[in-house]
Amino acid sequence: MKPKIVFSEKCLEYGSWHIESPKRLQIAYKILKEMGYEFVEPEPASEEDLFKVHDANYIQLLKKGAIEDPDTPAYENIYEYARLSAGAAILAAKINGFSLMRPPGHHVGKYGAALGAYTKGFCYINNIAVAVKHLGKPTLILDIDGHHGNGTQEIFLGDPNVVFISLHRYPYYPGTGAYSEANCLNFPLSADCGEAVYLKTLEEALRKIDLEKVEVVAVSTGFDAYAGDLASLSLREESYEKIGKLLAALDKPTFFVLEGGYIGENVGKGIDALLKSFQ
Repeated sequence: MKPKIVFSEKCLEYGSWHIESPKRLQIAYKILKEMGYEFVEPEPASEEDLFKVHDANYIQLLKKGAIEDPDTPAYENIYEYARLSAGAAILAAKINGFSLMRPPGHHVGKYGAALGAYTKGFCYINNIAVAVKHLGKPTLILDIDGHHGNGTQEIFLGDPNVVFISLHRYPYYPGTGAYSEANCLNFPLSADCGEAVYLKTLEEALRKIDLEKVEVVAVSTGFDAYAGDLASLSLREESYEKIGKLLAALDKPTFFVLEGGYIGENVGKGIDALLKSFQ
């Protein structure tokens, strides 16, 4: 059975002019629907869940729309859209599904922009962090977005319940992830690294994990590492199928949360490629 896709059309209601636009999800949704995936509707995350991850003062600023930076506009009702995206991540965690929602989340830390970055990189609430905190289980968070998940690292650095792995382009936005620290294992890669180097690096990263201590795998899933996308690492559709096989071989409950990826066709086909080994 195919993993279920968590999706709400409400996430398409804002930001039509931005690079992180509804169009990328509209195209991906159409592709996955034609492929026969089942879709389920999320509910917004509770404030209790948000406060497990973010400072209360930051959440109050988000409610008021007082959070704008050059990459991350204060859209009308953005707090509600962000809560719904976080709730979708929670639902994906519960059903071992894929959250196909926006806004993304991995660049936002406890107080907003994380680890010295001057923007929140299109992010408002750290969706995968909210889901992991909600589950409260020993978790491996694997970030395969082309950008370093600096917000996720900030939130979980030193947390004995979580191991964080990020494979990302470096040097590049947000300028972090050059080295590993405590429970956060970073693997910086060059833009032209390609599939062979990427997969070898991922295998190396996974060998560093004591899987007996992991109950859940949470995947921050960006498709901007596709060749030609915003944080290209020269990957292709077939690359994501191979990544999926490596993750399925871990034999752990696994869920996925969408981060970046700005070419809608690549997002839709990439999701299908990644999930093939979980069917």
